[in-house]
Amino acid sequence: MKLQYATLLLFIFTVCNSYSQNDTTRIKVHNKEHFLTTVIGYTITGTYLYDGEAEPIVQLNANGTGIFQQKDLTRNNIIWGIESNANGNPKYEEGFNSAAYTLWYKNNADNDEKWVATQFSIHYDKKKIFIAGERSKEYQEEIK
Repeated sequence: MKLQYATLLLFIFTVCNSYSQNDTTRIKVHNKEHFLTTVIGYTITGTYLYDGEAEPIVQLNANGTGIFQQKDLTRNNIIWGIESNANGNPKYEEGFNSAAYTLWYKNNADNDEKWVATQFSIHYDKKKIFIAGERSKEYQEEIK
């Protein structure tokens, strides 16, 4: 009987956990509320390179922090997220063989809420993810 009870609890916990919401961060830009998430169903964390060169880079960390390096090689520590709804489901526009998201980021040192929006796109045929159309990294699809 205890084994059946434990199995039932494990099943309920697994189902609840699989349907749980993603974590979101709420920001306000020009008096409009936006929600951000760092989880979109693809491995988006990592280093994005400019034309395959070593620098300048964009580094996205899983905890929502990172580095955005300008073309003059100035490094800015950033806070970032992908636009989502309040439940943490990412907002995107599906293309022919791509999906376009909005990446929001701000300089970590800024006390002001100076968030910047830029394009974040996944190109399925090329197996590449692009930030602002110029920084990219390759990805592999996860088998679920």
